[in-house]
Amino acid sequence: MMRRSASKKAGQPNSTNSINFSPSDLFRTASSRASSKEMERIDNLFHSYANRSLGMIDPEGIETLCSDMEVDHTDVRILMLAWKMKAEKQGYFTLEEWRRGMKALRADTVSKLRKALPELEKEVKRPSNFEDFYSYSFCYCLTEEKQKSIDIESICQLLDLVLGSHFRAQVDYFIEYLKIQSDYKVINMDQWMGFFRFCNEISFPDFSNYNPDLAWPLILDNFVEWMQSKQT
Repeated sequence: MMRRSASKKAGQPNSTNSINFSPSDLFRTASSRASSKEMERIDNLFHSYANRSLGMIDPEGIETLCSDMEVDHTDVRILMLAWKMKAEKQGYFTLEEWRRGMKALRADTVSKLRKALPELEKEVKRPSNFEDFYSYSFCYCLTEEKQKSIDIESICQLLDLVLGSHFRAQVDYFIEYLKIQSDYKVINMDQWMGFFRFCNEISFPDFSNYNPDLAWPLILDNFVEWMQSKQT
């Protein structure tokens, strides 16, 4: 009996050793490589501003970043950038926060980050996002552990920065009231969010639909009374 040959016919492919890449596989590989390079550039940019001993970008680093972007460090868009990163501590960006924000903005250079700011501003100003940004801005300014309120002077600055361009008259009058009243030394989150709802819902300056019997923070009842006394 003839033995069956163990060798394959000439030219027959060896199925166990051949590797076939589909176009989608090649695209995924190239995309993964590009993403890895982008992350490397994002990390390098972070380290160029980070405080080495802290392992994060500190207030000095943020000021340098703002200077390189030609944006004032008090510009509301820097607060918007912190919101996009979901930064937890005022004046500091961790590497994880930085990566989150830069990836979302598709920015791996200072130039790209500066160019991304107008779109970021549009994103924040969408009604679906703005209330979250307004709430975040209060939490971001709680600089001490277990702190739940912010002093009046800081609140006035924050109101002007965050809400001034949306409700100029309401913000200006409320700031004036906060500065002359003596009942409140600090503002808490409930009062902060209450004023946002007030601006969105209450007819101003006639207050025709304001009902003090509803669940408004007392400070807003007092504000409305003060405004009405000015008008008489």
